[in-house]
Amino acid sequence: MSVEQLLAAGTRRQRRALWVAILLAVLAALAAVLLLGISGWFLTGAALAGLGGTAAVQAFNYLIPSAAIRGLAIVRTAGRYGERLFSHRAALHAIAHLRPALFLRLAGQDAARALLQSPGEIATQLGADLDALEDRVVRRVAWPSALAAALAGLAAATLAGLASALALWATLAAMRLASRRLAGGALPGLRRQEAAALGALRAAYADYAAAGTDIAIYGLTDRVCAELQAHADRLDAARLAIVRREALVAGVLTVLAALGGALVLAFSIGPAPLAALAVLAASAALEAWAGLSRSDLQRPRIAAALERLAHFAEGNPADIEPVDNGPARLAISDKGTQTVLHRGERLRIGGPSGAGKTRLLETILGLRSDAPQTVETAGLSFAYVPQGNSLIAGTIADNLRMARPGVAEADMWRALDAACVGDVVRGLPAGLEYWLSSDLAALSGGQRRRVALARALLAGRDMLVLDEPTEGLDPATEARLTASLEAWLDQTGSGLLLVSHRHLPRRLAGQVLELG
Repeated sequence: MSVEQLLAAGTRRQRRALWVAILLAVLAALAAVLLLGISGWFLTGAALAGLGGTAAVQAFNYLIPSAAIRGLAIVRTAGRYGERLFSHRAALHAIAHLRPALFLRLAGQDAARALLQSPGEIATQLGADLDALEDRVVRRVAWPSALAAALAGLAAATLAGLASALALWATLAAMRLASRRLAGGALPGLRRQEAAALGALRAAYADYAAAGTDIAIYGLTDRVCAELQAHADRLDAARLAIVRREALVAGVLTVLAALGGALVLAFSIGPAPLAALAVLAASAALEAWAGLSRSDLQRPRIAAALERLAHFAEGNPADIEPVDNGPARLAISDKGTQTVLHRGERLRIGGPSGAGKTRLLETILGLRSDAPQTVETAGLSFAYVPQGNSLIAGTIADNLRMARPGVAEADMWRALDAACVGDVVRGLPAGLEYWLSSDLAALSGGQRRRVALARALLAGRDMLVLDEPTEGLDPATEARLTASLEAWLDQTGSGLLLVSHRHLPRRLAGQVLELG
């Protein structure tokens, strides 16, 4: 399904809320037009009655118009509040249906392609684009309410003569033409510039924030602030250009609306109270009609969001048919020699620093494609523990559930003990529910790596892929972890791909592929 189809499916589930929002918006629009029209008629009629003397004043019925004005004011206020309540409810629920579907499709992309953008940049752009689609759902009620206001205004203008009604109709048409032309000119390009500048700023901020300690230590704060300011200046310039374009649209529509009201009055042939009713009702209709320009101004943003989200939506796992490539195996061809690994077998990739061991691992996992070796995989699943920290801000249990949602607590402790970090977690104030902040300061580097190892063990994949799993550990902990991993592999029958310069872990894999 395309993004449009996914959004339509989510919106269909909110049809009742949308219909209620549309009904309330129409009522509010009609109430606004009638409120101004009757107010104009009432004030003009009361003024004329006052000029006509005491008898005319006493004959003038002010109770019914006053009650109508108060009632219409209540309907308008309640309608606008209810319309916003139900339209935003529908939008939030529709996007709540779309959001996980998009993230699922993003997760199903080819890994090398997905990593072309930083996680911060992807999250930022997805959030902004989903906000644009939310605005699109909310504005679905704009057309019915504006059309209702326009028809009510035309009906009121007709009371002042056919020429007044034609003048109002011509003004409505001119406003739509001007709004579409002005909003569709340079605005799409400006919206793209804004999105690019905002994404660049947020991505740069996320990257610099991750290196905040190093920036402070090496005295790079001023330089980083200057670079961030340059990104901010580009964003401000793009937004200023958008604001100017929006102000131009609003200014042109205001002039046209004022001209339309003047023409309705100029062509009016009825008595003064009806002329006042027609002019003020027309003004309310023109105001509601001008609100459609907001949809025109948002259309380029929504179109760009749909285009980017369509890119994210590629690679849906549900759209991929499984392919039978024969027995599960991993084949690595290097310098005329082929190494074949089947499910449950273990291989250590050796070689000096810089020989390309990590690059080969990431090529096997599909994270890159530039290893000089030829790699073929069929029917094997992998769980990877890289050298660096790969934990998220959240509880320890949250991090472990990433590997297997719904995993039992007993299984979590079993995996933590196998990774030789269970005693550390038990010593934390909240145990598994201990919150790790974004800097993960509660755990040392080795402890973080072992929590990540426990997560990989919980995944239950065919192959465990470890890149320097004991780096930085003291000899005693290294020996204990090596023995524990060997017992786990023997018990579960999992295979192993290992990169390690240390002596003890080498015993985990009898088969060796030397690079370099």
